[in-house]
Order: sequence, then structure tokens, then C-alpha cells
Amino acid sequence: QVQVVESGGGLVQAGGSLRLSCTASRLTFDDYALGWFRQAPGKEREGVSCLSTAGITYYIDSVKGRFTISRDNAKNTLYLQMDSLKPEDSAMYYCAVASSEYCSLSWASRQRYNYWGQGTQVTVSS
Repeated sequence: QVQVVESGGGLVQAGGSLRLSCTASRLTFDDYALGWFRQAPGKEREGVSCLSTAGITYYIDSVKGRFTISRDNAKNTLYLQMDSLKPEDSAMYYCAVASSEYCSLSWASRQRYNYWGQGTQVTVSS
């Protein structure tokens, strides 16, 4: 069965950086759009970013200019570089594999993703 695993979370001070990674077994990332979501306590899970197989990226407004999504197909790994972190970025971050190669305008809809990781916690202190 497909397993998606995130890593790289942790505790960081405001203004700091973290890089999240995501890998999968029994699935090749090359063929799918990939996304990052996050969920803070008491809040809905929200889409943070999406990267299509063609390299087209999408971000929510609150992270534009601070976060960068990328992939290394040779390593079957997805990344999320997070810079200038803010306390409001604190959440559990999830990697997700879309059902197609496209992100599309509905990229932030959870229904577009078939596989999910268990999440990695990011905590930003003020």
C-alpha cells in the first residue's frame, strides 16, 4: 500500500526557517501534482501550496513570498521551504498526493487528493 511520510517539522523562533520533506513508497511522485496542507488546533485543514507536474505552483496568500514548494523527482521527494516563519504558521503540516498531474484552481480542496501523510508538527514561538 502507498505510504506518504513527512519530516522536518520542529520548534523555531519567529523569523526562522524550516524545510519540510515528504516521500512516498509504492508511488512515483513524477506523475502527480503534490500539495501541502496544514491544520491548527480548532481550525479546518487548509491548503498551503500545490505543485503540478509541469512545475506550476499555487500558494495561499498568507505564505506567498515566504514559502517555496519544490520537488526532486529523482529522490521522489517533495519539499516545502518555509522562511520568515510567524506564530500563525504553527500547525500540523500534511503532504498530499493529488489524483492528477494538475493542481487547477481547486487545488486547495481536500477532495482532489488521494493520499495523505500523517503530518509533521511545526511550532513557531514569538
